[in-house]
Amino acid sequence: MTDSGLVTPDEWETWRSFRQMRRDLDRVLERELQASSEISNADFGILISLFGTPSRQLRPSELCDILGWEKSRVSHQVSRMQTRGLIERRECDTDARGTWVAITPAGSRAVLGAMRGHSASLRRHFFDALTAEEAAVITRLAERVRETTKEAAE
Repeated sequence: MTDSGLVTPDEWETWRSFRQMRRDLDRVLERELQASSEISNADFGILISLFGTPSRQLRPSELCDILGWEKSRVSHQVSRMQTRGLIERRECDTDARGTWVAITPAGSRAVLGAMRGHSASLRRHFFDALTAEEAAVITRLAERVRETTKEAAE
């Protein structure tokens, strides 16, 4: 960065390259996820979030936080997935107005199947392109950038 705070031409090129890589990777991973498991990336995000909890359920607000989505997007996605039998809404015992979003057995089967194919896609399109050292650098860089965005969000 220059003293004026403006991004240099070389930095713009780095940013453009990073954004294009991210878009291309997201696009191919989404396409392969749908082809191998017949669930969308949005479905997968919710299912993997629920599957990763001991109780296999979360409050809608927790899903919003985990996924970085607005409440209305979570609500609409949950409704679509509920219709397909992947998840269900349950009443909250401790809060009469609250609900839980819980993964169903069909949702568990779907996410387990998707994880195998998605893992292979991640290996093929991301990790195989990197050395172990490069992957470690990406991890450190991602953590540093995330720290700056957390500070800005607070």
